[in-house]
Amino acid sequence: MNLTLFDLDGTLLPIDSDHAFGDFLAAQGWVDGASWRARNDGFYQDYCEGRLDLDAYVAFTTGGWRQRPLAEALQLRQRFMDEVLLPALHDNARALVERHRAAGDLMALVTATNVFVTAPIAQAFGFEHLIGVELERDASGAYTGAVAGVPSFQAGKITRVNQWLAGLGRRFEEFECSTCYSDSMNDLPLLEAVSHPVATNPSAALEALAQERGWPILKLFK
Repeated sequence: MNLTLFDLDGTLLPIDSDHAFGDFLAAQGWVDGASWRARNDGFYQDYCEGRLDLDAYVAFTTGGWRQRPLAEALQLRQRFMDEVLLPALHDNARALVERHRAAGDLMALVTATNVFVTAPIAQAFGFEHLIGVELERDASGAYTGAVAGVPSFQAGKITRVNQWLAGLGRRFEEFECSTCYSDSMNDLPLLEAVSHPVATNPSAALEALAQERGWPILKLFK
């Protein structure tokens, strides 16, 4: 059995789901449109440049929905899936996932976006295993705006993958072939940890590095 790990935003999706969900909140009037979009765009730029304050971003982005009744937030998330995410799922991305599933690989979607946003996306791709940023909840079950545990971001992705594998009674080192698909330099630690890194729809910086190191470059989207 081989191990295959997929990043989500920019890799299997041509959009950033977290950033897009923020825009969707603004479009629905759940947040102040102009100021929210400006801050949302600023955080996204920080992410692209590798200097995102993840704790601050999670507090900000969840603030648009976590004060609402959970049932309302879940209904809005479903509308986001139906209106924004599902139309963005490309056949090429689905086919890539299906090819590894058909080969019998142990697969996981490993994303720096929180699980509230990504759980239905993972389901749409048919992933059994989702490793995303876990959100803290208080004793009443309400979301606090904080990150729970180690965030699956940058080098934290390796920690979370190892924790996941340990829960399955497996170890990273036992897989003769391990593959990671990602578009972002933020995932460089995980790309360097696997035996087969694939720069997928890569940023300019990752594409240059992939060319330098002889890594495959895969472009699922135009």
